[in-house]
Amino acid sequence: MAADHKQLSMQESIANVIDVQMLFALMILLGIGVTMMTSTTVEIGYKSHADAFFYMKKQMMFLLLGALCIYAISRIRLAYWEQLGPLLLMVTIVLLVMVLIPGLGGTVNGSSRWIALGPISLQVSEFTKVAMIVYLSGYIVRHGSNVQQNFSAFINPMVLVSIIAVLLMMEPDFGSTVVLTALVFTMLYLGGVRLAPFILSTAFSVLVMYFLARSNEERWSRVTTFWRPFEDPLGDGFQLTQALIAIGNGGIFGEGLGGSIQKLFYLTEAHNDFVFSVLAEELGLVGIAILLSAYFVFIWRCFSLASSAQKQHMTFAQNIAYGCGIWFTLQATIHVGVNMGLLPTKGLSMPFISVGGSNLLASCIAVGLLVRVYMEVNQQGARRVHRPRRVRTRKAGQ
Repeated sequence: MAADHKQLSMQESIANVIDVQMLFALMILLGIGVTMMTSTTVEIGYKSHADAFFYMKKQMMFLLLGALCIYAISRIRLAYWEQLGPLLLMVTIVLLVMVLIPGLGGTVNGSSRWIALGPISLQVSEFTKVAMIVYLSGYIVRHGSNVQQNFSAFINPMVLVSIIAVLLMMEPDFGSTVVLTALVFTMLYLGGVRLAPFILSTAFSVLVMYFLARSNEERWSRVTTFWRPFEDPLGDGFQLTQALIAIGNGGIFGEGLGGSIQKLFYLTEAHNDFVFSVLAEELGLVGIAILLSAYFVFIWRCFSLASSAQKQHMTFAQNIAYGCGIWFTLQATIHVGVNMGLLPTKGLSMPFISVGGSNLLASCIAVGLLVRVYMEVNQQGARRVHRPRRVRTRKAGQ
């Protein structure tokens, strides 16, 4: 009996700190991520570093660092994060500029996206998304009614996101530009922006994205190739063709863990941009169902947490939860869409699954913020439940 009581108390303690359903979904995603990371990097690790588990060891180091980030960030009150938002965004903008300076930024495959911080290199664009969520969450709180009524309050964050978009396109990083722009528009829409300026700004952004894609021959070929990849399977359609072959080979139960043929230097960036295709080939429809179910639960809990914060009038917490949920939804949906030929081919990592320390660290920072939101929403709810009622006493003679 005492053991049952102790176990119940432990479960209640865990439930007060983190959403259990979100934690369960996160553990599944991380487990799949570690498994697929090992499977997709054995060959490339052995060829490049004479160590089949080189990338696994590196990613596990980032996972440990990510766990520390979750703990540290969850210990900081949301009020401080609200104040830090503008500073965080300014720091990321400075880092985005530094990435473009020869000698400071690292260039891989023609893209300058990385900056060395001590022994590790980080992709700044991943952290820019988290910084934008924190900044915009606070901005909506500070300018709540103005954002909804005045066009000037709406246009200010648009100027900032335009500056960041220009810097991202100079790297170039078209995928992150699309995700960041869509993230900002969706958060502002949920913040109560009037429909007219929202539609006009969205239409303008889509038009700009079109011209940016059309202005670059390689970029435009990626946009058009996904309509008919098998017309040029050895040229522009090679990546998508190999991804579709991998998904088709998987069938219901897959070829077995480590059994992918396409990852053996047929499918480029199999450990990052096309990890979903390798997962589909090795684990089949069953593996896809488990992965997407875990994502669904995790994202559903983000929006559920935002709804709980909204009911308690915790606007900043609400915006943080909405922002993280939107970001994970966009990133995962675009990654799956690209791999399945539903969207133009564009390199974009899958949160918690793709190999890459920056992607994992940025995702863990978002999880730390979500844990803090959950803790403060729970505390606020507990205070309301246990708040003593005022008892009116009659005066003498009444």
